[in-house]
Amino acid sequence: MSNGDITLTAGDAEVTVLPGNGGRVGSVRVGGVELLRQGAKFGCFPMVPWCGRIRDGRFLDGVNVQQMPLNSPPHAIHGTARDGAWHTAHTTKNEAVITYDLVAPWPHPGRVTQAFALTEDALTLTMSVETYDSSFPAQIGWHPWFNRNLGEDDVSIDFTPTWQEERGEDHLPTGRRIEPRPSPWDDCFGMPDGVDVTLTWPGQLELKIASREEWVVVYDEQEAAVCVEPQTGPPNGLNTLPRLVTPIEPLEAATTWTWRRL
Repeated sequence: MSNGDITLTAGDAEVTVLPGNGGRVGSVRVGGVELLRQGAKFGCFPMVPWCGRIRDGRFLDGVNVQQMPLNSPPHAIHGTARDGAWHTAHTTKNEAVITYDLVAPWPHPGRVTQAFALTEDALTLTMSVETYDSSFPAQIGWHPWFNRNLGEDDVSIDFTPTWQEERGEDHLPTGRRIEPRPSPWDDCFGMPDGVDVTLTWPGQLELKIASREEWVVVYDEQEAAVCVEPQTGPPNGLNTLPRLVTPIEPLEAATTWTWRRL
């Protein structure tokens, strides 16, 4: 099938998936109100095969050091799949499945599958990375840009992390875990019972972001949007906490956004 835009509907919810623009969700509208920041680089994009920054763009791959392009100098950031065209494998009125084959500069062949399932009050995103060849370290995450304001009051972010990854001047975790600090954030937090973050636009909408994964990056330093990014490991995790994709064990993750009117 082509990689044209996909529109999913359920009740008064409408989601647009853009396979041709990095496999991102381009739009989430609830009752006609757009939740995601609009623009070619925004929406909600998949972070794969790594999340956040890799120090100096280098990671240890077995005994070899691999070098990724420095797309956020001096680091490499957010994977390669958001820059590629994905292919549509399956669509219905409220579900879609798209795929992306890993290519250079990523050194290993592999396939990423992303599924979207919409109900009247929730969107579930599922992603997997599989290989039929050599094993390799990888991460999965999502990077949504939620509009800070839906026309009235600014959003509030409510969550109770167990720890915060201390951030060095290079924006990467130092390896120390510290007490969670107040906003503003461009930080990774640990939630070992699973990611559980609530966004509230007062008098309008409440959105719960949940995932079985235990890391979430929260970014609220931008005027237009806030980001809540569930992921399978911390930034620079290809080096500090590698999760191996093997021919018998893919890497899989999911997140669900559930909303209700206020």
